Amino acid sequence: RFFAQYLLRFLGFIFWGTAAVQVFGGVLAILMFKNYSYLFQESYLSLPGWLALTSALVLLPTGVLAVSISVKCSRNRQGTLMYLLVLLLCLEMSSAALAHSYSVRTASQLESTMGYLIHHHNWTCSQDPANSAVDVIQRKLQCCGVHNYTDWLKASSSWYRPHCVPESCCKEEHSHCRGDLGHVEQFSDKGCLKKLEDQLCFAMLYIFWCCIVLSIFELLAAVSNGILMRHQPFRELRIL
Repeated sequence: RFFAQYLLRFLGFIFWGTAAVQVFGGVLAILMFKNYSYLFQESYLSLPGWLALTSALVLLPTGVLAVSISVKCSRNRQGTLMYLLVLLLCLEMSSAALAHSYSVRTASQLESTMGYLIHHHNWTCSQDPANSAVDVIQRKLQCCGVHNYTDWLKASSSWYRPHCVPESCCKEEHSHCRGDLGHVEQFSDKGCLKKLEDQLCFAMLYIFWCCIVLSIFELLAAVSNGILMRHQPFRELRIL
């Protein structure tokens, strides 16, 4: 019983700290899909992020109850804590399952979407439409093409194919770069697909593993709370 009390108090403080971790993961996922909304057409892809934020809000009162029960047991608090832990387990498992499935599903769509945008991107060496989706991505991620700059030379749908690439492919340190193929060393050497996949995998795996670890802590809290409930059994079923 004493070990359960100390463990429950410790987990209560852990819940407060992990709430901030969940907020970071949720905001990261939501902002990523918002910034690249033209690549991810489905609006529900940010659902794991919103579930993570909801879990963070529930973790705060859960931590308060866990600490208070470890000091003074209360029937109502014990029952409420158990309900909150069940709710958190449902949220965490749902968020983890969605994050894992979305990371696999969306990664396969990125290459075709990026290829489509490049294939239908019209430009000339004398202009740089910096507001287009492709240019925004290449400037933000410091990348060029799907895999590298040669993807621009394979865009067969363009009626005019100049001997250059968009200026958004240029590295930041080369301010005088105009996309001339005679100076390929001034282009970003990495493609946008790899960088986008890295950001997607990081956000989804972050949420996935946070949910798994938190679920283990919540199971330990439920067991500790159950041990304390055995030493103070309910004489009434009103709480149920």
